[in-house]
Amino acid sequence: MHVRRTLDLHNEVGVRINKTFQTLVHDVVGHDNLKFVEENVRNYINKERRLIAKEGDSKALVDYFCRMKEENSQLWYDINVDEDFRIKNIFWADARSRAAYESFGDIVSFDTTYLTNKYDMPFAAFVGVNHHGQLVLLGCSLISTEDTKTFVWLFNCWLRCMCGKAPNGIVTDQCKAMQNAITIALPNTQHRWCL
Repeated sequence: MHVRRTLDLHNEVGVRINKTFQTLVHDVVGHDNLKFVEENVRNYINKERRLIAKEGDSKALVDYFCRMKEENSQLWYDINVDEDFRIKNIFWADARSRAAYESFGDIVSFDTTYLTNKYDMPFAAFVGVNHHGQLVLLGCSLISTEDTKTFVWLFNCWLRCMCGKAPNGIVTDQCKAMQNAITIALPNTQHRWCL
């Protein structure tokens, strides 16, 4: 019961799954004292995070992107749906973000630490630094799960959006799923963890 309560509480406040698992390992003084692995924690949390969309939310989102595309032909977006055609993941980048990547995309920071919406979908941001040392937004995403498959989908969207041009380097937090996805989708990109 303590484990579920911890998982639910950490999920509610936006703690990353790998950090939650490490907390549980610490609580029982080692991996050997747990009766489950990180993948079990990931499955439990992801089940809790399933998109609970109201009727029409998906359609409204697609309609919004279509309207924006009419106003700005350089807007790029992709929507990933599950077997029931519910939105799982969304990626988008506008003309300004795409142009900024052309100039300032050698090193990109990728972060998923924000839970800012009613669907508990982490907001993922691709960020660069311009010649004034200011942060520039290079692309955005809402993702339903933080697993390798989702990150591979997202990084492949990123590459298609940026005409196949991968960054020279990418900085992320210490997430094994991200590391695996970068190896698969961005094999020639140097990956570094932030502290």
